[in-house]
Amino acid sequence: MRTRFLTMLAFGILSFNCIDLVIPIADAHDVQLQPYTDNMIVIENETFNRESMQTGETFTAQGTLVNIADRNIRGWVSIFSESADTNNRWEMLARDPPDVVFEIPKNSAVKYSLSAKALEPGTYHIHTQFGIDKVGPILGPGQTVIVQGDPIVTHIPFTGITYQLIPIAIGSTIMIAISYYFWRKRK
Repeated sequence: MRTRFLTMLAFGILSFNCIDLVIPIADAHDVQLQPYTDNMIVIENETFNRESMQTGETFTAQGTLVNIADRNIRGWVSIFSESADTNNRWEMLARDPPDVVFEIPKNSAVKYSLSAKALEPGTYHIHTQFGIDKVGPILGPGQTVIVQGDPIVTHIPFTGITYQLIPIAIGSTIMIAISYYFWRKRK
């Protein structure tokens, strides 16, 4: 009875993992849905200071975030980039308004400015992105930017990775100890 249960459990787990292979995934050829919401922000006067640049040079996007809703909206502004031939590596250098998350008062406008540095060459389509808290992103019209030059390698601080590995190591040790205990008990 127990073997039958474990067999059915294993079959169920494996069959759910194989569903992705059987059912086709629907996509819209890189067309992204803009979320419909009462919390509407419109990105106006989006301008970019460059159409082509070298890696390591500063790229600036500016414009106006217009809140057309009847209430205050919290969110954050950033750059969204997509490219078919590269990994979309950018380093944010400055943002104005300087707060990561800020509030746009109802029926008002806030000017923004974003500065970033390209770390990898490629052809990018870049948008201003305003992430509405608990709703999702709104994208500006965007522009294509061509980046040339050698890739810039940035060093990753390992302190965050170490903190993530500690619970994984503890959990793995506990699972090995439990498995060993039951394996010894079977003999």
